[in-house]
Amino acid sequence: MRNALTSLLRLVVGWGISPRLISGIGIAMLILLRITIGWHFHSEGSDKIRNGNWSAAPFFANAKGPYADHFQELVWDYNGMQRRDNAFIKAWFTEFVTEATVYYSFDPKRKARANAVLATAIKTHKELIASYKDDLIEYDKGMEELKGLKAQADRMEVEGRAGQVASMERDIKGKLKTAMWDVDALISGFETEINLIAAPNQLAVAPPLQLPITPTGSVVDTSIMDKYVPYFDLAIGWMLILGLFTPVASLAAAGFLATVFISQFPPGTGPTSSMYQLIEALACLVLAGTGAGRFAGLDFFLHLFVRRSVAKDASPAKA
Repeated sequence: MRNALTSLLRLVVGWGISPRLISGIGIAMLILLRITIGWHFHSEGSDKIRNGNWSAAPFFANAKGPYADHFQELVWDYNGMQRRDNAFIKAWFTEFVTEATVYYSFDPKRKARANAVLATAIKTHKELIASYKDDLIEYDKGMEELKGLKAQADRMEVEGRAGQVASMERDIKGKLKTAMWDVDALISGFETEINLIAAPNQLAVAPPLQLPITPTGSVVDTSIMDKYVPYFDLAIGWMLILGLFTPVASLAAAGFLATVFISQFPPGTGPTSSMYQLIEALACLVLAGTGAGRFAGLDFFLHLFVRRSVAKDASPAKA
């Protein structure tokens, strides 16, 4: 049992002994690097949790490069199928009104107002989708055609073909984007109207209720990421700042940052360039490779326990 625990600790704090060929300045720089990256993750997580409205959707929706389609499909309802469905909207909005009725303890009069807003929103949504019917049909047909073009690698290799496909894709997705802008405005307006039905004193003491995002059925999409990424950032930040399980935290951070880099490949220039994420990911690999938490971190004590346990196991063998 102890050997199993020791092996596990060696994996999460660093397998080998502490690096010997490193100067005091080098150790200080590793500590500074670890704390700086940890503080970056901590501040990102704290801001996302504090604001409460962070979403990965805009980032993935604007993904580019060879894996753009994969990342864009991670966006909640990326093709608008749920938001186009009046039956889904009706069920979604009805559930929200029921939740708001309990949350704000609506009296009969306010409950009637909420139901009236609900009926109007459902009707408006139906009319809105009908007004975009032709554009949505073109979008669906165009996306099917695009799949065929992308599947034919030989056609993509023809000079200018890739550019034509990219231009076609922008035009087709533009038809959906325009319709979804109006639908999203309707959803946002409905959420606001229901919250405003509450009494002023209730709004003053309770945060406004938000429409819950319903997962699309994918294994992972932004509706799930939005819940956990802020806490992931916060946890990684604290682990690096404290130097706890540093190799594991650093590898997790590097993987996360590498995903960001790949989703925006090739990187551009300027302050929004994803090269910064790549550089930070490589710095995390340095922290993982050196077991940097063993320098002025909690991993020092865990590693000390591991070394003493290994030494005890080795002593009888030498005797």
